[in-house]
Amino acid sequence: MIDIFRASVIVLILTIFLCLYRVLAGPGVENRLIAVNTVGTKTIIILVLIGFIYERPLFLDIAIVYAMINFIATLAIAKYLGRGCVC
Repeated sequence: MIDIFRASVIVLILTIFLCLYRVLAGPGVENRLIAVNTVGTKTIIILVLIGFIYERPLFLDIAIVYAMINFIATLAIAKYLGRGCVC
């Protein structure tokens, strides 16, 4: 069962590289923002899987904090792109 989770982590890492390509060569700023958000979401999933594989519940707490930071940062950047300021 653990091998399935390890394979999932490897597949997620490979798809992160595909998203990083979209960040670097994206056709627009909005597509790049979505790609960065996707990388953050996949990182959260990887943290949860690593915590499960090594039986460390602390990784779940770290993943939750990272999810909040990822969500707030995405909202702030989207608001900045839409209005020109974060205020």
